Formats: sequence, C-alpha cells, structure tokens
Amino acid sequence: MTTRQLPADTSLRTRLGRMTWKGERIEWSAYFYVLPFFVPFVIFTILAIIFGAYVSFTEWRIIGDPLWVGFANYVRAFNDDFVPKVWGNTFQLAAIVVPGTTILALLFALYVNQRLRGFTASRLAFYAPRVVSVTVVGLVWVWMLDTRFGVINQYLHKVGVPYIPWLTNPDWVLWAVGMTTIWWDLGFHMVILLAALQDIPSELKDSASIDGASALQQFWYVVVPLLRPAISLVITLEIISAFRIFSQIFVMTQGGPAGASFSIIFYIYERGFMNTELGYSSALSLMLFFTILVVTLIQLRIIRERA
Repeated sequence: MTTRQLPADTSLRTRLGRMTWKGERIEWSAYFYVLPFFVPFVIFTILAIIFGAYVSFTEWRIIGDPLWVGFANYVRAFNDDFVPKVWGNTFQLAAIVVPGTTILALLFALYVNQRLRGFTASRLAFYAPRVVSVTVVGLVWVWMLDTRFGVINQYLHKVGVPYIPWLTNPDWVLWAVGMTTIWWDLGFHMVILLAALQDIPSELKDSASIDGASALQQFWYVVVPLLRPAISLVITLEIISAFRIFSQIFVMTQGGPAGASFSIIFYIYERGFMNTELGYSSALSLMLFFTILVVTLIQLRIIRERA
C-alpha cells in the first residue's frame, strides 16, 4: 500500500477526511446542524421576499397569471391618498410604543434587580403577558377598555375622570392599541435590560459610592453608560415591532373607527387579502421592508458611534 503526500502549497485539500481551505480546517458537520433553521429561513423568508418583489411589479388577483405592469403599483402607492394616513398612524404608534416600552422596561428591570422580597414573583408577573397569545391579549384589553364596564374606566371614573371611549374615539384608539402592545412587550425587554444590569460589576458602583456619588449620580454616570448597548437593542427591536403591529389592530379595532387605527401593515392586509390586490400589497410590503431596514441601519450606526 502506498501513500502520496499532497503538496504543501495546496490551498484546497483533504486531511483526515476533513476539507481544508488555505490551511484552515473546515468542519462540514457544523453546517448540518444549522440546516433545520437555514432551509425554512431560505424558503419562507429569502425566497418569499424575492417572490414578493416580483409580484410587486405585476397585477395579480390570485386567479389567472400575474400581468407585468412595471412600476405602476409604486406610482399608485405614492398617489394613494390613504397611504400618508396609514404611515402617519404607524409612526404615531411607534412614538407611543417605543419610548413607553423602553422606559417602563428599564424601571421594572431596576426594581426587580433590587432583589427585594418577592422579586421572583414580580419577575414572573412582569414577564407573564409575553407568553400569552397576542390574540388573547387583545381580547382581554378590549374588555378592560370598555367604555362603561372596563376596569380601566372604572378606576379612572373613581378619581373624577370621565369615561373615555378608548376604542371608538379616533383621538384615543391608537393610545389603546399602544398600551396593549406595551403591556405585551414589556416583559421581554425587561429581561434583556435585567440581564445587562446583572452584568454590571458591583465594584464600579461601590467605587462611585466611596467617591461620594449619590444613588442618582451612580445611575446616570455608571449604570446608564454600561446599559447603553442593551437600551439601544431594546429600542431597535421595539421600532421593528411597532412597524409590524397587526394582531392587536385586527382583534381590537379592525382599523376603525373610520380608519383611525389603520397601520401600514393592516392596510397591506386589507389590500392583499380582502381585495386580493396582491401586486399592490406586495409593493406596499417592499416599501415597509426598506423603511424598517433604513430605520434599523440608522439605529445601528448610532449605536456604533456611541460605543
């Protein structure tokens, strides 16, 4: 039996049954471990985006073949009088949800991190809404926000506040959807910030205390700078979530009253599934995709500049 040694300068060679590239071993088995995630991701995300981009240049109502119309759907989107309204509703929802969730999640994380009596139960209570289906959450809040019999209006009425028509008044309906979303998202982001808080070395706060820093100064000059990456992550995730609010609107308002709670993604659903305008809804979806992408990239750039 003879053996042949491969040249030392071979850039792609086999050694002990493993492929190597430029002298670095490639463990092919590692790629098989990610296949259960990678294959569905390619099929249901990458290919779906590509197909959606194609459909956005067509007129297609499911029955029959797509008819190529070029940029007509995008031109229609810019000329649609209702599109600015739904974008405005979407940005208003984001303005309610993003700061509300971030601030409350930080406050709750600070409270739980104190490890006071019953902190474990508090942590479970704050996170519990996240494990409930958003559909159930929406139904619960429909009952809680009922104008006459909802518990929120009952408590407000006891302190002299008139009954608020949360779900039937255009001035209040986005606040109702926003509060529901904050309540549902709060626990998840609290856990992220709590983990970041517990990673802060206690020696840093002890040193600041010895130097005479008050509790507020310790928080602002020691805790906040170290929490900045986690806070930026929470803000980024919540911005993406705010642009994708759908189930709450579907369950609670159906876009009403008079279109006051139509978000861009609910309008995409209405055009695509209710009116079967798949080409137009795909164009709106691509516009939403690139909007989220741009906002996320801006946020990531801000994170890098402040790091």
